[in-house]
Amino acid sequence: MDTIRESVRARYAETATRLSQSGRCCDADCCGGSDAVSGPIGEEAYSQTEVADLGLSLGASLGCGNPTMLAQLHPGEVVLDLGSGAGLDVLLSARRVSPGGHAYGVDMTDEMLALANENKARAAVANATFLKGTIEAIPLPPASVDVVISNCVINLAADKAAVLREAFRVLKPGGRLAVSDMVEIEPLPMEVKSALDAWAGCVAGTIPVEAYRAAVLEAGFADIEVEVTHTFGPGEAGLPAGSGKIASAYIRAAKP
Repeated sequence: MDTIRESVRARYAETATRLSQSGRCCDADCCGGSDAVSGPIGEEAYSQTEVADLGLSLGASLGCGNPTMLAQLHPGEVVLDLGSGAGLDVLLSARRVSPGGHAYGVDMTDEMLALANENKARAAVANATFLKGTIEAIPLPPASVDVVISNCVINLAADKAAVLREAFRVLKPGGRLAVSDMVEIEPLPMEVKSALDAWAGCVAGTIPVEAYRAAVLEAGFADIEVEVTHTFGPGEAGLPAGSGKIASAYIRAAKP
């Protein structure tokens, strides 16, 4: 697990440094980029105007969907983004929960946290906070947030059950989980599943849809919905020719 985490951290530290130098929000090295699914599969889910109002740009990739829309956020709510990266989803969420609400992002990479705070200053968003930590050990107290979102990050964790248990812990009763992530549709070749660069590219860490649903249920959630949005086969998404398929998906659930 530590090897996978360090591989992911190093990849995104390098990406954050490059993005900070270029002034972009995201690029093809993020999940959803050329190393993962050969294109900006989440870009069409975002409002260009909303992003521009923050003083940011979409860049070439934005994970694999738009969890800020999936969550249907309301003013006054507290929202947490797992693996907040450059901070776009946190800043969009902060705008949506204003007035009276707050948006948190948690990320383990110092360089990404620095970039997120740069973007926060550029966007002049006051009700957003970026925290250092792992998504397996969220640095917030129990029952402290109304909504947990995540954009193509949970698949990067070696222990997804721990991530989902933590999401459940920090949610208030009646709270909502709204995640965009990558899932496995057909078994991937072993050489792909064992490749560290394929983990960082949001490929190797994918699990089957039913396994994902079972993990969400096991964490304590109810009213689970999984919607597969884009499917990618051999020769796409960084997959070799032969066998295996992955897909982007929206996962919704609620804490009873």
